[in-house]
Amino acid sequence: MSQSSAEADVVLQLRAAGCVFAEDEARILISEATSPGALVEMVERRVAGVPLEHIVGWAEFFGMRVAVDPRVFVPRQRTAFLVEQALALAPSLGAVVIDMCCGCGAIGAALIAHLDSAGVHATDVDPAAVANARRNLGAGGHVYVGDLFEPLPPALRGSVDLIVANAPYVPTDAIDLMPSEARLHEARVALDGGADGLDIQRRIAAEAPGWLAPGGHLLIETSDQQAAHTAAAFEEHGLITQTARSDERDATVVVGRRP
Repeated sequence: MSQSSAEADVVLQLRAAGCVFAEDEARILISEATSPGALVEMVERRVAGVPLEHIVGWAEFFGMRVAVDPRVFVPRQRTAFLVEQALALAPSLGAVVIDMCCGCGAIGAALIAHLDSAGVHATDVDPAAVANARRNLGAGGHVYVGDLFEPLPPALRGSVDLIVANAPYVPTDAIDLMPSEARLHEARVALDGGADGLDIQRRIAAEAPGWLAPGGHLLIETSDQQAAHTAAAFEEHGLITQTARSDERDATVVVGRRP
């Protein structure tokens, strides 16, 4: 079978399985397969609903490839809006950044690539995600496993310019309604935001002012429906708050500044 006919066959299988971007996914699978047998196995896994990124071991994010192991949260393209908002607010030199609930470290890696940074510090409670983040941030980052701010060096208190978080914000009861790629193949701890989806956001908002430098910013991705409640949590803890929205990306970011 020629390469063109092999690609057409893969596209047909992926389309039949409901893959919206079947052509793009077929090209990626073919380019990553080390043998015809490996390609067959990879296509079978994709047809069965395994995320493409978990099959090939990487995701495209903000013009970069980031490592993503099985069970680790796959960075969403809408989160590029969060990175853009952070870059617009970052100091021109020596930014001190925390990537909170970092997952595979995609946000931190993007910020390292585009900032003159004094250091990106990333935390996540999931050891598997932290292993990916350490690969993706490399020598430009410091990655810690633990609950939110708990594992961070105390010396960072009061000196952080940016805290950027894509914390879990799916309400617990809504997880069963998510697409199977997320529901079955990503760690629940990366999705579950508690009864109304805001438990972790509230905890971050409560602790963030003690870590931010004067004039520093906290940015959290949330949903359009939850944004007013996220903003209220920011304001409760003394942050001057605004909400940024991208209809093109269907992305919402609440931004708080420490006075």
